[in-house]
Amino acid sequence: MELFNYKKSQDILALSASFTDFTYKKHCHEEYAVGVTLRGIQQYHLDGHYQASHKNGVMLFNREQSHDGSSYDKAGIDYVMLYLKPDLVEEVLGKKELRFNNPIVYDPVLARSILMLNDAVQNGQDEARCSELLLGLLQLLSQSEMDTKLWRPQDNLVRKAKEMMFCSIEDVLKLDDLCAEFNMSKFQFIREFKSQAGISPYQFFLNCKVERARQSIETHKDIYSAVAECGFVDLTHLNRHFKRVFGITAYEYMLQLN
Repeated sequence: MELFNYKKSQDILALSASFTDFTYKKHCHEEYAVGVTLRGIQQYHLDGHYQASHKNGVMLFNREQSHDGSSYDKAGIDYVMLYLKPDLVEEVLGKKELRFNNPIVYDPVLARSILMLNDAVQNGQDEARCSELLLGLLQLLSQSEMDTKLWRPQDNLVRKAKEMMFCSIEDVLKLDDLCAEFNMSKFQFIREFKSQAGISPYQFFLNCKVERARQSIETHKDIYSAVAECGFVDLTHLNRHFKRVFGITAYEYMLQLN
């Protein structure tokens, strides 16, 4: 059985999930992601390193940090996740960014703060209450065991390549243009990008399309507009890739946000 329940309040996206056999394809999010494992063992590869979050484990993902995900065994997992937009985090923390040094921590106070905010968003509590809970959560996340400083996760090559990809999100991946920009062969560029970003250029570009489609759906509540804007062949094409990242189809996601 697979259950993925998404709700949104302002710039906070809350997920409550439960599954056994589902596997997330390697992807990354533009947002910070913080969550709590409620049952089972959640396993994933984060920047190429194996991680396992047991019950009450707090999972911390830096923005644009590549990962996959699955249950450790057939018993399955239950967990919650919050996706926090960087602009919102910087606004609260005074133009600073977060950087999580430890991908999994076992901190009951932090776990409770995440669960309270997730519950508030999932149950449609008013935005004032959600804002108060978000402030409390970000204050906890910015404590001494984490870095709060101006931080950029990639070097110039990856940042420039990503900027070029963002400018042609409705098109196909223009690998030749990227290689020419950095005076590299295709194999050199793919190898260098993957070693620094933890994900191949094609995977990242496709992930960008899915993320932009999600944002389009949130804004326009129109899946066919998302298909056209983000350069997918058709709705089936979008749904297939959307499900690999979010666990549900683009149409199901749209319905949950209504």
